[in-house]
Amino acid sequence: MDEKGLEDAAILLMSLGEEEASEVFKHLEPKEVQGLGETIAKLKSVPRDRVETVLKRFSDESMDLGILVPDTDEYVKSVLRKALGDEKANLLIDRIIQGSDVTGIESLKWMDPVSVAELLRNEHPQIVAAILVHLDPDQSSQVLKAFTDRQRNEVMVRIATLDGIQPAALKDLNEVLSRVLSGGSQIRKSSLGGVKPAAEIINLMGSSLETSVLDYIREGDADLAQKIMDNMFTFDDLVKLDDKGFQALLKEVQTESLIIALKGSSPEIRDKVFKNMSTRAGETLREDLESRGPVKLSEVESEQKEMLKIVRRLADEGQIVLSSGGDDEYV
Repeated sequence: MDEKGLEDAAILLMSLGEEEASEVFKHLEPKEVQGLGETIAKLKSVPRDRVETVLKRFSDESMDLGILVPDTDEYVKSVLRKALGDEKANLLIDRIIQGSDVTGIESLKWMDPVSVAELLRNEHPQIVAAILVHLDPDQSSQVLKAFTDRQRNEVMVRIATLDGIQPAALKDLNEVLSRVLSGGSQIRKSSLGGVKPAAEIINLMGSSLETSVLDYIREGDADLAQKIMDNMFTFDDLVKLDDKGFQALLKEVQTESLIIALKGSSPEIRDKVFKNMSTRAGETLREDLESRGPVKLSEVESEQKEMLKIVRRLADEGQIVLSSGGDDEYV
């Protein structure tokens, strides 16, 4: 969600009042709660016409929505089982419906990365890997940044070679967390870990740590390092987007963020940006880039990372198709 979308959502929640807003928050993901909370805190005053516009938009859109079934999870389960039989359906149900927290690590998603890193610092790399593949890749990358080089590298190797997680292995997390994995040996292993999750986490670490981790993995397993690289989509890979996809990306990026991200970009990326903008907008952007003074590398990497997050979201929504350094598509 872009900055304007966040502000609109925040204005709507503030208009609802504390009780109703709290009910909405119960259904949001940790990152969504954090983003909305920070936005609400920043909105000291809102023009009346902006409030009226947001409420009208919500009213118009809500009129078009309807509830077809009272419990969509149960509906999906029932339909799939009738169509495919229990055995085949159960394989799909686990992928489609996340369900309740069976891993005992849901609480970590609400913690800041530094705190998670402190909690896991003395755990075995295999246990850390099993935990991090359950978290959002961005959160996992921030956790790993707080580790020493050696522990970070060892954990990444294990994430990349992780072939699912057996319930018995997940029970070891009881030493780290306050809750024990519920269920028994009949639960199928979760299909987490592997080359693609490892590539996505490394993507979000920043170029300096990215090189260090890949070099370490390459020393022990050159083929594994190459597989990870083939699944990575970097900022420079944006030139591979078709024009339609690139234009969809530009619509989602704030001008200020784009300027900072382009300060550290290649000429090819800049040309791609100007090609997919109107002549007038391109001229304005060129002037802004030329007039902008030096920018810290950390700021550039941060904005480039945010753009990559938008790219992945658009790919998940089917608006663009990503092609990484290898022959396979990364979507």
